[in-house]
Amino acid sequence: MNAESNHETLGLEFPAGGDHYRAYVGPASDYDLVAAMTFNLLTTLGLRQHHRLLDVGCGSLRVGRLLIPYLNTGHYTGIEPNSWLVAEGIERETGADQIRIKQPAFHYAASTDGLPAGTRYDFAVAQSVFSHCGSDLLKGWLAGLSSRLSARGALVATYQTGESDCEEKGWIYPRCVGYRRVTMCAHAERAGFAFQILDWKHPHQTWALFAKPSFDASWLRGRRLSWNTWMEFGRR
Repeated sequence: MNAESNHETLGLEFPAGGDHYRAYVGPASDYDLVAAMTFNLLTTLGLRQHHRLLDVGCGSLRVGRLLIPYLNTGHYTGIEPNSWLVAEGIERETGADQIRIKQPAFHYAASTDGLPAGTRYDFAVAQSVFSHCGSDLLKGWLAGLSSRLSARGALVATYQTGESDCEEKGWIYPRCVGYRRVTMCAHAERAGFAFQILDWKHPHQTWALFAKPSFDASWLRGRRLSWNTWMEFGRR
């Protein structure tokens, strides 16, 4: 493959939100960075292969291409309203054989309503989803995810911090909207989560932990979040 065709495949000439499977989900130049950042954060917080994970807005499988082979068969579930993104991700990133072997589940929807009623997830991740949600969608997602996580589960998500709160409703894309920390904390608590900002760098947004009551985050108090810290204090 020559340099020109490789450049086109990676979508680097498209703007964020552009008509390319990589660019549509964010800056194409950050596609690899965001995948590694998200995967490493989840494993640092304790994600293991036996856990069940829900990837909210899984898109073109930016982090899914790392999570699907890592998790046990059938333990990855992705929610995405745009089926073409998942199809492109399978064709260009994971390959059909990986899907056949690991048997991930995909739900083409914009809410948790269609998920199997009896399934509870250990982790959920929502990278750059809340940053495009009006207040109605934000509260809806938090309530829906809280009901789908186990008592020891946790949601790991990003949002755009702001000096004021978004007053719009619905899905706002590709433009980002922001919320004050106090507002995000209040929404989280109403949905049954303990809210905590995470010291984990993101090129554009802020990472936060939304923990269910029995999720053990005690090892984080007074310590910097890192793989070494989890291995020493958080590993069970």
